[in-house]
Amino acid sequence: MEKLLKKAIWLVILAPAVYLAIIWNSLPASVPMHYDLQGNVDRYGNKSELLIMLGILTAVNVALYLLLPNIYRIDPKKYAGENKDRLFRITCAVVVFLSAVICMIIYSTVRGDIKQSTRFMIPAMGLLFAIMGNYMYTIKPNYFAGFRLPWTLSNDENWRKTHLLGGKLFFAGGLLIAVCGLFTSFKTAIIILFTTLTITIIITCIYSYKLYKQQSSGPAS
Repeated sequence: MEKLLKKAIWLVILAPAVYLAIIWNSLPASVPMHYDLQGNVDRYGNKSELLIMLGILTAVNVALYLLLPNIYRIDPKKYAGENKDRLFRITCAVVVFLSAVICMIIYSTVRGDIKQSTRFMIPAMGLLFAIMGNYMYTIKPNYFAGFRLPWTLSNDENWRKTHLLGGKLFFAGGLLIAVCGLFTSFKTAIIILFTTLTITIIITCIYSYKLYKQQSSGPAS
């Protein structure tokens, strides 16, 4: 199953390039390249700019896919190898999300209207955060993924409890972002997105630090 998934992911990564190749001849010479917060076009450019954008975003996608699942190999933490499968699943979710975003950008450029496409961007981001939260509590101590604070890296129990809380908050926050993204304006959804993520990170870090202080002064309650 994992071998099949690894092959399927490459199809997902290449999907935007295939999509652009199919519609390339039907594109006008000048296409929308940038939008304001209301979704109105505020800059046009040559359609060749799409190729540059596609190349950069696809390169980022490929780099993430090749790097994240293998980063455990250079992690000195003793549990690093246990993160291999978890990081691979998280990477797959990120890769699918980025490919969908690239396709959405191309589709919006063709239509000259990004308003409908952005309606689904924030909910998709929310679901991505929920998926990450679902796996977060299973990640073992490492130097590359998770809440890599001095006290979580030096104490396995602190790491476990911090990521148990962080995973729950990310999962709940991701669902909240997804729902709000569907039923509020794009600007409101953006505010909810950053506010929710900021609060989630701050609460988790404060909890982790308080736990560290408790562990420093005696057994955690």
